[in-house]
Formats: sequence, C-alpha cells, structure tokens
Amino acid sequence: MKILVIGGSGLIGTKVVALLRQKGHQVIAASPSTGINTITGEGLAEATKDTDVVIDLANSPSFEDNAVMEFFQTAGRNLLGAEISAGVKHHVALSIVGVDIMQNIGYMRAKMAQEDIIRQSGVPYTIIRSTQFLEFIGGIANQATKGNEVHLSDVKFQPIASDDVAAFVAKYALAAPTNGIVEIAGPERFDMYDVAARYLKYINDPRTVVPNDQPAYYGGAVPRTALVPAGHAELGTISFGKWLSTQLQQA
Repeated sequence: MKILVIGGSGLIGTKVVALLRQKGHQVIAASPSTGINTITGEGLAEATKDTDVVIDLANSPSFEDNAVMEFFQTAGRNLLGAEISAGVKHHVALSIVGVDIMQNIGYMRAKMAQEDIIRQSGVPYTIIRSTQFLEFIGGIANQATKGNEVHLSDVKFQPIASDDVAAFVAKYALAAPTNGIVEIAGPERFDMYDVAARYLKYINDPRTVVPNDQPAYYGGAVPRTALVPAGHAELGTISFGKWLSTQLQQA
C-alpha cells in the first residue's frame, strides 16, 4: 500500500514510518520540511495521489487556545479535502483518551474539533485515543516545578511507551477502518505524582514531589480518572520499569 504519514518526522511518526516500511509498504514521511504542509495545503494533492491510507500524527507548534484550534481545524480540513479528491480509503488519526470530558481545556477542545472534522468528512476512518506517553513524564514534572518541589495531584495516570503507540498505529493503519474510536494505554496505572516521583528518583533528580489535591492537566481542572480509559482499551507491553531501564541505557 501507499501510506502517507503526516508528522512523519516526529517521535511517533518516525517509528510508524520505520515499522510500515519494514512490512514492505510505500511510505511517505510528510512534514513542512519535505514540502508537504497541511496548513498551507502545499504538496497535499500530489502526496495523496494514489494513496491508500493517511495517518495524521501532526501536533500544533503552539498550545495557546486560539492558535491550537486554528491549527487542527485548518490542517484537518485541508488534509481531508485532499483525501476526498484523491479517493483515500482510510484516515487514521492519533487523539487523546478523555478528550471529550476535558473540554474546559483549550488543547482538548481543538483535538475534539479535529475528531469532529474527521467524522463529518465521509472518509473511512479510525481515531486512536491514547493515554500520555512515558516520554513526557519529565516534561510534566518540569511544568509542575516550583523551586525544588514538583507539585502534582493524584490524577490517575496510565502512560504508554512511544514504541507501543507506534505499533498500535501501524496495526490499525493496516486494518480495515473502524469508523469509530479505539483506545490504547500503558499496562500499569499510577497516581500522577507517584510516577513522577519514581522517575525523578531513577534519574537521580534531587527535586521533591509534593502531592496535592488539585487535579489538573494542561492548566485546567480535570476529573481524577479523565486521563485513563473508562472502558476497554488495548494495553501496551512495555512497563514503566522496562521503559525506564531502556532510557538509562540510551543516556
């Protein structure tokens, strides 16, 4: 198959591209640097020509409310418009577990708008909602740092390794469209403050994690179970400990 991967040079995209090429598919890793731009529309008509599957893994360069909404709406409409013209058979997009119950947060509103554009396009689709990536635990801790303390709540957290995410994305891209939502998550569930504390301890970071009772994410209050699957989800195989040991080996 010919498969176009939007965001093909990112954390998940590079892994998805490699997996699909290993399986013998013709894969285009698309990004503005390769002349394919979902915001301007540049290169989309040519890139989607004779394409079987489009995988959208792109993320907004800005998380400011208006900017992120503009990004996902513009990119979604341009990309799906090109897919309709080209007769693409399957659109796969990566979204977020709990996005529909965190609509008080600008980024989540924008991701929901992206999902709505996909559903309304008429292109057969699969939306993959994922929990947060293990690779972002350090960034979450940094955002919550005040002085030498990291202030995080007991929001339930089920992070997934990017290798597992990529494997699921490749799997669903090669399957028939679900015309619905599937959820993926890591194999273990934690309190957010606890997994951050374990991470910092493993990397010998001297900061202290201070639990609080203010469940928040991306700057907005969220239900304590918003970030974990409410029902069935496919679980990755890479545990927190296994992922951490791999990170330390690569460091």
